[in-house]
Amino acid sequence: MNNTKPFSKFERMIAWRYLRSKRSDGGVSVMTWISLIGIALAVFALIATLAVRSGFRTEFVNTILGANAHASVYTTPRIDDEGFTVNGFADYEVARERIAAVDGVIRVAPIVKGQVMANANGQNTGVQVFGETLADLKTLPLVANPKDAFGSIEDFDNGVAIGSGIARELGLRVGDVITLISPDGVKTAFGTSPRISGFDVVYVFEVGRYDIDSTRIYMPLSEAQIYFNREGVVDEFEVMVADPDSVGDLTIPLIEAVPDRGLIWTWRDANGGFLSALKMEDNVMFILLSILVLVATMNIVSGLIMLVKNKGRDIGILRTMGLSEGSVLRIFFMCGAAIGIAGTVIGVVMGCLFVIYLNPIFNTVNYLAGGGIWDPQKYLLSNLPAELRWQDVAKACSLSLGLTFFITYFPARRAARMNPVEALRYE
Repeated sequence: MNNTKPFSKFERMIAWRYLRSKRSDGGVSVMTWISLIGIALAVFALIATLAVRSGFRTEFVNTILGANAHASVYTTPRIDDEGFTVNGFADYEVARERIAAVDGVIRVAPIVKGQVMANANGQNTGVQVFGETLADLKTLPLVANPKDAFGSIEDFDNGVAIGSGIARELGLRVGDVITLISPDGVKTAFGTSPRISGFDVVYVFEVGRYDIDSTRIYMPLSEAQIYFNREGVVDEFEVMVADPDSVGDLTIPLIEAVPDRGLIWTWRDANGGFLSALKMEDNVMFILLSILVLVATMNIVSGLIMLVKNKGRDIGILRTMGLSEGSVLRIFFMCGAAIGIAGTVIGVVMGCLFVIYLNPIFNTVNYLAGGGIWDPQKYLLSNLPAELRWQDVAKACSLSLGLTFFITYFPARRAARMNPVEALRYE
């Protein structure tokens, strides 16, 4: 037997018999099942958690990039020759062409922004108005092609487009009139009086983020310039680039493309803290769940130690028959590895199925709990996202199998080094 090839049929047969043996025969079948179930549940939890975390980040970034500028180009206020405070871009078509000429820029939209009070049906809410042209609005992916929409974006020049959250809060539908109240209105001899104007609602959109759907109104650029006293001027440019992750590399070229006092504010500047928190939370969550996997794999050690103790007589007989230490080590290593591999496979299948059917499962749980489990206002997303990535599955498998093979080696090594004389002394 000294010439037995590694992991030969003979070694696999003995390992399989040990795994199937009952406790009355010196086996540890109960411990085997506990180890297998523990590893399967740990891998399942790891894959499900990583998928939900990946889904959160992807959904959050997609809604940012689909309904917001990748970068905003604006200027700081300045005093003109007549002593008045000037803000924004006066000759904005020229500035727009210069920004559009920057390599990597795919969209440039001049806009006017302002915060006002919206009123309808006796209800009030604070909103943010974005004034831009129909052509530019149609290039915003999640506004032109939202998750849900009412009305037609083609009628934008005849009214305003509002988020679904505003429509629900004020009880508005397409065709209704929304009243916007701006404190910075008409300048008179007695001071500035609020500007109150009514606009037809021609388009209602839902992008899937509460902070956008419940606060944002789009108004035709020319109408917004009049409403906010910005005739012939825009406040900033919305810029979209081909590679949003590398928008920081375009900061200097974009600043150089505008006149003096130009500033850049990217989507990473606006959301960098949240993205960093997500990344840190992902790392912490992975470490915590790795400990869970480690605890589950430790059951294999307990089971193998008991198996080695119960099979001491068999080990002594096999060794006296000429079985090498390496063969004994491989036999018990395969016992532990088989449990880890089976548990990992079951956990992967359970985790992948859970992620694939997450929405039906979540809707069922939400229904049984009476609803209200998911609050879009709190989580900023309309549903629970999940993204099954092969990198996450590979990470979970590598962790589980790596820990299994590592900790299985030591009890298997102990069995291989058992002295056959000592093992058979009291037999």
